[in-house]
Amino acid sequence: MDNEAVALDAVHRYVWSGFYDTNEIVQIITESIFDRGEIDPKWLRAEIERAFQTKFAEEKSWPETTDCDRMDQVFATLEEQGILALQNAGNEQSDGIADVTKLYHDAGRERSDIVGYCFYHGQDVEGVLKFNELYLTYGDILGDVDRGVEIGRRIKHALEAVGFAVEWDGSVKTRLLLKGIKWQRRYQSPGD
Repeated sequence: MDNEAVALDAVHRYVWSGFYDTNEIVQIITESIFDRGEIDPKWLRAEIERAFQTKFAEEKSWPETTDCDRMDQVFATLEEQGILALQNAGNEQSDGIADVTKLYHDAGRERSDIVGYCFYHGQDVEGVLKFNELYLTYGDILGDVDRGVEIGRRIKHALEAVGFAVEWDGSVKTRLLLKGIKWQRRYQSPGD
């Protein structure tokens, strides 16, 4: 695959994820995927803008409440229950665990009301964009297996309560899998 094809694949992924603006996508692609001079930044910016125009046009046909909106609601509910709920937490599972650990420490550790965590990361977003399935990592904040299973049950129940189809074998070693999720996340700038 040539550089432009690789770049266009990344543009699609980052634009449609709903988490990044044009400047962030330019930075990610030029710093993380290519070496200096391997891709024309002006061409890249134009392609990102074109992808956003296509996405914004499609958003007009989306339902008022999308699966991503329902996911936001579930994650807010989990937070109220003392479960750290992070979306797009880094690029891979270890990044999400690092984010959870930092937030737990920043919240005062045992003095906080945090009992568990739930997150998905950038590779999970890439998967849901391709396959309409989203994996969620979860667990007890202190790593207790039995309490981790209970956290998994609570998350599964919260997701099913808003209509998501969730597969899970009941083991803390298995991630929760949301089946048939339609990824339609509207980008909101941090000030919105």
